Amino acid sequence: MSTQPHPYQALTPDVVLDAVESLGFLSDARILALNSYENRVYQVGIEGKAPLIAKFYRPERWSRQQIVEEHNFAHELVDLEVPVVPPMLMEGKTLHHYQGFDFAVYERKGGHAPELDNLDHLLVIGRLLGRLHNCGRAKPFAARPNFNLDEFARIPQQFLLANDFIPPHLTVAYQTLSDDLIKATQGIWQSVTTDAIRLHGDCHPGNILWRDDSAFFVDLDDARSGPAVQDLWMLLNGDRASQTAQLSEILEGYQQFSSFNFVELNLIETLRTWRIMHYAAWLARRWQDPAFPHSFPWFNTERFWAEHILELREQLAAIAEPPLALF
Repeated sequence: MSTQPHPYQALTPDVVLDAVESLGFLSDARILALNSYENRVYQVGIEGKAPLIAKFYRPERWSRQQIVEEHNFAHELVDLEVPVVPPMLMEGKTLHHYQGFDFAVYERKGGHAPELDNLDHLLVIGRLLGRLHNCGRAKPFAARPNFNLDEFARIPQQFLLANDFIPPHLTVAYQTLSDDLIKATQGIWQSVTTDAIRLHGDCHPGNILWRDDSAFFVDLDDARSGPAVQDLWMLLNGDRASQTAQLSEILEGYQQFSSFNFVELNLIETLRTWRIMHYAAWLARRWQDPAFPHSFPWFNTERFWAEHILELREQLAAIAEPPLALF
C-alpha cells in the first residue's frame, strides 16, 4: 500500500514559534493547533497584541508560484472590499520560509458558520460571491490549475485501485461504478460551454464565517479556475425543493453584482461526484500522516467503502435526473 510520507515531523512547537518570531514578532509562547489537515495551522500568542494565525503549507503540494498567486488573488479581493482574510504582507512578502517550511501569517478573525437554512444569509453570501467572481473574471490564474476530470476522478480512481485500499470483494463494484461515473461526467462536462474563472474553489460553510450580519471568506488554499457554479453548489443541502429555494436566494444576490450562466447548473452533480471520488483518494494518500488516522478513524474500514460505493450509486442516479432549475 503506497502512501505519501508524513511531512510534518520536523514542525515542532519550537519551530512554529521561531518561524513567527523570524518575522519580527515576539511570541508569548502560547500556541494552539487549529483544525487543519492538508496544511498545519496554529494560533500563536503575541506579546501585547492579538494572537496571529500561522499557516504552514504541506510540502510539495503547491509550488511557491502557485501559493503566491493565491495570496495575490486574496489581496486583489481586499482591494475591491470583498471580505476575505488575506495573508499579512511582511517586508514586501506574503510567503515566508523557515527550516524547510513555507508559511504565511494572518490576522485572527472571529465568527461562526452561516446558517444555510436562513435565506437571508444565503442572499448575503450570493452577493459576496458575485463580487468575488467579478474579480475572478478580471484575469486568469497563470500557475494554478483548472478543475478537470483527470485530477478529480480518473487519478483518484487509479490510485485507490492500485494501492489496495478497497476490500477485494468490493473492488469490482467500485471499478465498474467509478468507470460509469467517469464516462457519464465526462459527457456532461464536455457538453457544457462555460468560462473558467478564478474561484475560491472550496466554498463550503466551514470556509465562510458569519459576523455582524455579514460574511467573509477564509482559506483560499484550494483556489483554482473553473465554472462559477463550483463556488455555489456546496451551499445547497436537503431535498430538491430545499436546494431550489436555496439556489434561488443565492442567485438573487449573486446577480445583483455578476451575471450567471444558467447552463452551469448541469454541472452540479458532476462536480459533487468528483468531490466525493477525490475526497476518498485524498484520505488514502494522506493516511501515513498521523493527523489523519486520529481525525478520521472511520476511514479505510469495510463499512466506509461499502457506504462510499452506495454514495457513488446515488450519484449515478442523481446525474441522470434533470438539473436544478429556478423556472
